[in-house]
Amino acid sequence: MRDKLYLSGFLLGAGLLLYLGRDLILQSAILTTVLAFAGTTAVGVLGMELYRVQLALRSSQRELALRQAELNFALEVQQSLFPHQFPADGGLEFSAICVPARGISGDYYDVVQLPDGRLLFAIADISGKGISAAILMSNLQAVLRTVAEAGHSPSEVCAQLNRHLYQVSDATRFATFFFGEWDRKQHVLSYVNAGHPIPILRGSARGQRLQDGGPPLGLFLATDFQVGKITLQSGDVIVLYSDGITEAGIQEGEEFGEARLEEIIAAHGDKPLAQIQELILTAVRKWSGDEPEDDMTLLIARAI
Repeated sequence: MRDKLYLSGFLLGAGLLLYLGRDLILQSAILTTVLAFAGTTAVGVLGMELYRVQLALRSSQRELALRQAELNFALEVQQSLFPHQFPADGGLEFSAICVPARGISGDYYDVVQLPDGRLLFAIADISGKGISAAILMSNLQAVLRTVAEAGHSPSEVCAQLNRHLYQVSDATRFATFFFGEWDRKQHVLSYVNAGHPIPILRGSARGQRLQDGGPPLGLFLATDFQVGKITLQSGDVIVLYSDGITEAGIQEGEEFGEARLEEIIAAHGDKPLAQIQELILTAVRKWSGDEPEDDMTLLIARAI
């Protein structure tokens, strides 16, 4: 900035001299030489400044390219953590997607069928955005699978996740979380809702609120989580989502809202799950624009 001010002052002064001394230039060889030297110097300084700007621009471009490469790699790693195939014989069919707002997401979903036949699924929203939230997301995923495979109940799974997140993160970090364990024989879903948006149900269970559980994970060291239970009939649909869906458009003054989401599910809940998913995302993008304001995640399940 200082060099630019010096250069601007120098050029302004040179221009002023040329204007005031325009009649003397033709009469004085010395003045002509001085002005010519001044002009040459100004051009040289300007050239050096332009060269420095070009070097700085190239350096910035290399740094941006490096950061983009790192971000792309992180996104590939994160995408590999999401399930690529859903269990085909667990009594539930699934469709899911995560649309990050800033290249990499702090949202998370998972579906796991354990060797003992239990079918588990979860959705979470880590506070914050970007790489730091994504790191916590991958950490939560690893711990969840380890704890769940040990055969713990839904309440104990959430209690252990809560303690872990509280211990490894600062006070500003937490995660809303919904965890479900499906009993195919009884058609019963046992669940814990840890501060997550309440899922939307279509079918025989429509209108029931899956809100039993506790506060978001990581807020308090010692938390008891209550387990809720609900019976689902064949064809019933449960839609889990992150608040990036319902709060889309809030920066423009009005959010998409839960009511609009419920209308779509009520009108199209008998269609294939992937189609329901696409209808929801299309409606949200039409409402708030193509660029998401927050990570958007959907996990949709239907009882078979």
